[in-house]
This record gives sequence, C-alpha cells and structure tokens, in this order.
Amino acid sequence: MESEGLQARSTLPRAGVDDPRNDAELLAWFPDDVACLDYLDWIRWKDGFTCPSCHGSKGWRMKNGKWWCDACRNRVSATAGTIFHRTRTPLTVWFAAAWHLTSAHNGVSAKTPHRILGFGSYPTAGAMLHRFRCAISHTG
Repeated sequence: MESEGLQARSTLPRAGVDDPRNDAELLAWFPDDVACLDYLDWIRWKDGFTCPSCHGSKGWRMKNGKWWCDACRNRVSATAGTIFHRTRTPLTVWFAAAWHLTSAHNGVSAKTPHRILGFGSYPTAGAMLHRFRCAISHTG
C-alpha cells in the first residue's frame, strides 16, 4: 500500500471528534491490530507517509505493519515514539484501555483494565495506566 492510500481513508474515526459510544462500537472500529495501525498511520501521517529520517514521501507498508521508506530504506513504525512503542500488548487492548480510561467518570485504577480486559497480570495493567497518565500529563 502506498502512502497515498492514507488520504483516501475517510471512513476512519476522527481523532478528538469521533468517539465510540460503547464497547460494541469500539470493537467495530478497531477489531484487530491492523485497524489500530491504520488509525495510528492516519493520525501520524494525515497528508500521507513521511519518513522521519529523510523526509521522503514515498513508502509502503510491509506485512509486519511497519513502513518502508523508498528513499533511505528505513523501516518506520507508526508506534515509534509513542506510548505503544515496543509493547508486546496487542494494540486492540491498548485502544480498549484508552477508551475505558477516558470514558470513566470516576477515574480508573489498575484493577479495572486488569478485570475488564483480562490482562495476564496486574503489574502490566498498572504499567499501561502509568504510560497513559504520563502521556496525558506531558501533553497538556
């Protein structure tokens, strides 16, 4: 897929505008990690792919979800430099945790995503919430 394909994705939810109303809608929008990566690509490169190393604009998404820059042959991930960078937790779980965190009226403890999302361990849920809270506090 070439970077021009990102511009044609008008069916994606709009960041800060469209929010899932419930769990079913969240699952419909982001059923798998590919859909989550598409959304991150769209947020990061609204005007099409741009390589962070050489600023080249021609690239292709590889089978592993990373982008290949045609100019410098660099591999780029939409998750690089984000709270999702080098995580082993599926993006669908991250997106669900983000939705639960932002839609909760009384705050969220690490027990909530551990219980609702079925994490293997409580420390993983705590580490995830810590990443979210750090990202939120640093941006505004």
